[in-house]
Amino acid sequence: MSTNERDLIVGGQAVIEGVMMRTPNAYAVAVRKADGTIVNIAARLSKWSDKYPLLKLPVLRGGAVLVQSIGLGIKALNYSANEAFADAEEAEAKEVQVALTPAVIEGEGDFAGVTGAMPGLSLPTQKRAKDELKKGGTSAAAGSIIFAIIFNILLFVAAPLLLTNALFIAAGWATSPSAAAVSATAAPNSGSATVTAGDSASQVVASEAWYVRTWRSVRNYLHPVRPSISFNLIDGLIRMTFFLIMIFSFSLLKDIRRVFQYHGAEHKTVFTWEAGLPLTVDNARPQPRQHPRCGTSFLMVVMLVSIVLFSVIKFDSLLYNFLVRLALFPLVAGLSYEIIRLSAKKEGSWVFKLITRPGVWLQNITTQEPDDQQLEVAIEALKESLKLEPQAGEPALAPLS
Repeated sequence: MSTNERDLIVGGQAVIEGVMMRTPNAYAVAVRKADGTIVNIAARLSKWSDKYPLLKLPVLRGGAVLVQSIGLGIKALNYSANEAFADAEEAEAKEVQVALTPAVIEGEGDFAGVTGAMPGLSLPTQKRAKDELKKGGTSAAAGSIIFAIIFNILLFVAAPLLLTNALFIAAGWATSPSAAAVSATAAPNSGSATVTAGDSASQVVASEAWYVRTWRSVRNYLHPVRPSISFNLIDGLIRMTFFLIMIFSFSLLKDIRRVFQYHGAEHKTVFTWEAGLPLTVDNARPQPRQHPRCGTSFLMVVMLVSIVLFSVIKFDSLLYNFLVRLALFPLVAGLSYEIIRLSAKKEGSWVFKLITRPGVWLQNITTQEPDDQQLEVAIEALKESLKLEPQAGEPALAPLS
């Protein structure tokens, strides 16, 4: 390999029984099937910034890269699921005398659903079966994505905001509406009058139905608190706690542990490439499985940036504060991308190490030690992606139409 080739920045993602590797101009997905064979798909990447020069601007390019990466990751997961579970699907299909096989459409990494191929069926019947299966698969995938987005918004945006607001009310760090009402009532009076007012309020509360008291208490804790640095710091810590609990819980599942092993294989393969070593299992095996440029480091930066930004733009309304968090997410992602990009130029600097250290620690959970077969899959994915990179002195590859 030449020096220019070794300067290519590569990255990847673990998928179901496989790895997706991405180079500047291409990507490839390699998956090990149930019979032990490795299958792969590789495609060239079209850069949005070439079509829309505005996306080359700082901050904006970060949001574009994030959206494109999410889309690419979903395609890679769909392909890996089709290939990894193809044998089981075929066995089930034989029971009803219908043979179904995954199909791949050549192009910019677009993957089809399934094609029907049952001898004796007329072409129109096969086409209807294909259309129905494809429509069902597309609907299921779209439904899963929508559910995941709503679930993540509720868990990582709405829940931390509400819990932090309630905590500030309960701890007395902010004035609740009931406290304000009592203060207003007691202010003109003094001495025994204050006690009388307090006793009267207690009698009124005691005479109310339990559900009325419950609703009054909920409204009390939902009294909006104007976010501050301390408010958003606690909000971020709660969000990160939820994330850590979710990741740790997932790591206990057998299937997810295998995905984490492929995650480790991806990192070891990237380290092998960056060290200038031949891409072999023997060279990849001793490499570390925690990589400083992993997406977990990006998540940590996102949390820090959101703490500062949400403290600058704030409202005296829970609804507005919730909506502003959603609206500012592309800006948070763009700023976080620029911070990672700048710090990565000098990986030996203390700034880069400080930023990426929490993410490296977290990778003790999100990566597991892979076996040689998993390393073999990750290496094949990187090799296939590198094949589509232009050689030294050649123009960049144009995306397939």
